[in-house]
Order: sequence, then C-alpha cells, then structure tokens
Amino acid sequence: MSTSELSTGDRAAVGHFDFSRSEWARLRQSTPMTLTAEELTDLQGLNEELSVEEITEVYLPLSRLLNLYVVATQGLHHVANDFLGREPVKAPYVIGIAGSVAVGKSTTARVLRALLSRWENHPEVALVTTDGFLHPNAVLRERNLMDRKGFPESYDVRRLIRFLDEITSGGTEVEVPKYSHLVYDVLPDVEKIPTPDILIVEGLNVLQTWTGRTEDAPSVFVADFLDFTIYLDADHDLIRKWYVDRFLTLRRTAFRDPASYFRRYAELSVPDARRTALDIWDRINSPNLVRNIAPTRSRAHLVLQKGPDHRVDRVRLRKL
Repeated sequence: MSTSELSTGDRAAVGHFDFSRSEWARLRQSTPMTLTAEELTDLQGLNEELSVEEITEVYLPLSRLLNLYVVATQGLHHVANDFLGREPVKAPYVIGIAGSVAVGKSTTARVLRALLSRWENHPEVALVTTDGFLHPNAVLRERNLMDRKGFPESYDVRRLIRFLDEITSGGTEVEVPKYSHLVYDVLPDVEKIPTPDILIVEGLNVLQTWTGRTEDAPSVFVADFLDFTIYLDADHDLIRKWYVDRFLTLRRTAFRDPASYFRRYAELSVPDARRTALDIWDRINSPNLVRNIAPTRSRAHLVLQKGPDHRVDRVRLRKL
C-alpha cells in the first residue's frame, strides 16, 4: 500500500502493515477455535453481536500473534535471569486496549482474555479496567469535573501507575480499586489479584501522556508499562450511533434499577432519551474522543478498524 493510498487520518500508517479483513484472517493458520457458542454469548457487549466469524477471522489471528509475543518475551526474561544469575520473578505481559466510549473495548478485552487463557504457556490472564482509577465522584465534584468524567484530569493516574509498577515488579497480590457502573462511582473496597501471566488493561486513557493537571503530572506514563497496545477505531458518526443505541438500551434495562445513578433517564420517552444521549455525546464524549483519545491512535501497536455492526474491516500492525 503506497503513501498516496492512505486516508488523510492514516498518514501515520507508514511504518505499519495494513491488512484487509481477509488478509488478516489468513494469519490464523491452524489456531483452533476454543470458544463455545454459549461463551460467545456471555462475552458479547451491549448491542454488539459477537459472531463466530468475527472470532475466527479477527481475534484468533490476534490471539496467535499475542501468544508468539508473550512466549518470546518470557524467553527474554529467562535469558536475562540466567545472565544475571538470579531467581526468576514472575512479571506479566501487559496488553493495553484503548479507544472511545461505545467502540467495543470491553468486548475485545473479554474475548482476548478468554482466548489467551487457552494457550498452555500463559493460562492465567487478568483483566483490569481503568474505571476503578477514576477519582471518586466527591473529588470530581470538588474539582468541578463531573461533566469531564473520562477526561485525563478525572483519573488518579498516580494510583494507576503505582498499581502497574507493583504488578510488573513481581508483587504477589496487588490491590485494584473497584468501580460500579450502577452507582457510577468508585467503591470504597478493593480487590486483590495475584500476579498473572498476562494482564489486560482496558480504558480510554491507557495510551495518553497528559493528566490535565500540571501539578499531578507523573514522571512516567501508563504506556511505559505496556508491552503491546491495541486501539479500537471507527468512524466518528458510527461511534456516536453506537453510543446512542447503547443509551436507549440501558434506558430499558440497567437505568430502571432503583439504585442506578441514571434512574432519572429510565422514564424519558424515546425521542427525549435520544436527544439526551446526543447532548451527552456532543458535550462530553465527542470532545474527549477528538482531543484526548483519537490522537493516541498512532501510538498503538495494532489498530482494529471497525465498520457498521462492530465488524472489524481492517487491521494495522506496527512494523518492528
């Protein structure tokens, strides 16, 4: 593919391998399908049907590639430990997954966790989302940031970096803050996870290098701890549609829970709910995508380009 054939937004693709879906699917080779139909149903996201075709043509080749990377990295660790004459310390291979709200990050993370845990060299795969590293709502209100939740300045980046530093340094059990989408807030209790073979970190901010608060700026960034990064991409209008569709589905389901932070939206008519969703998108999610999330796409090792129905149409892999 020549430079002249690249779209305006993808000039950074020079230095990458660019695959059509069919070209990428051939790289699966003999990688077996290890997920059942029931598991696919459990893994799919809201308004996002996960087909066997999507798994076999997109995620099995990706699983094979990541397995090769993980095994190679494990080998390098063994070589380094032998050279230094020290006992091996278990450190996870860390995969970061970034992209907009409603683009399908959580589904991709769950699928990769399920597929990668089937490989014999790394059966222990943990998944952590950066939602738990948001500042609590009380802090966001104090800083007048409730309408900027998800923006770089709304995260406790130092806490996230401490977690990554501890778990990649061989910590046997590391604390992870918990987040509730029902109450839309960080919970007071934490979860302790043992060091896995692979750690998947999913969130809006995993490729960002700006915290939004100069006085809080760390000397290292989340991306410094990531061995491989994936960016989920789609046309802006598609993502907006997916966001609105998801909002309308939640209006009929989760928002009806009396404990839901968004309970007030459950009683909206369909036209009013659609207008509300578009307003939230235009005021919060779209500006965050344009200013803070999309500019990090070029930093990813691999980009999954989605078309309608969340179907991955192209794959771009950075050259080594």
